[in-house]
Amino acid sequence: MSTPLADTTNPDLGLLYAVNGLAKRSPQWLDHSVSWIGEYGILIGLALLGLVGWLQARRRPDAPVAVAGLLWAPLAVALAELANLPIAAIVDRPRPFVDHAGLDVLVEGKEGTHSFVSDHSTMSMGIAVALFLVNRRLGWIAGGLALLQGFCRMYMGVHYPTDVIGGFALATAVVLLLAPIAMAVLVPLCHALSRTAVAPLIRAPQSSGTRPRGRRRGREGGSVTSEEQPPESDLAA
Repeated sequence: MSTPLADTTNPDLGLLYAVNGLAKRSPQWLDHSVSWIGEYGILIGLALLGLVGWLQARRRPDAPVAVAGLLWAPLAVALAELANLPIAAIVDRPRPFVDHAGLDVLVEGKEGTHSFVSDHSTMSMGIAVALFLVNRRLGWIAGGLALLQGFCRMYMGVHYPTDVIGGFALATAVVLLLAPIAMAVLVPLCHALSRTAVAPLIRAPQSSGTRPRGRRRGREGGSVTSEEQPPESDLAA
């Protein structure tokens, strides 16, 4: 039997009908596009952002720290999904189209699954928050994709707005609350790996033509110390 949370409030249901109503008034090709984006496309896009973040992190002065932050992203998502298993079982909220008629459901095979919280929203926001801690520019882009993910899940008729908000909240809490513990383990690990055969995965190899910054000759034959960029003190760039 479903818990009382399955009986949604009018604002929650009203917003769902408003967003899902767009699907009824849209051409079929747009519905198919939103369904693919909401089911697979955004997650693929977030994975590509993570790849870009890794390529950039390897070139930073604090490369082991930055790469450790990127490693935390998939680990945090996995932990958030594990935390969602008992939450979904306890709440036992059915999909909105099970209890409410008139919704345009754009994806099949969701009838016997839980609605709260949204797995897709959890994964998307988890990656976005973790990426923001390492690279703010990419984090903002990922955050926009996460918000689009939540919209798509309602457009597809498979989640209530509160399912999406719950997924965002769960992912954010897991990423931020457990980050200090995770980084305490991952940073030393990445420092150790940077001294092994897998070092190119942690720090980008320097080209042979690159000369380290140091002392250069001045006009009067003396030496002048060039200014070096100080290492970033904050994990986010």
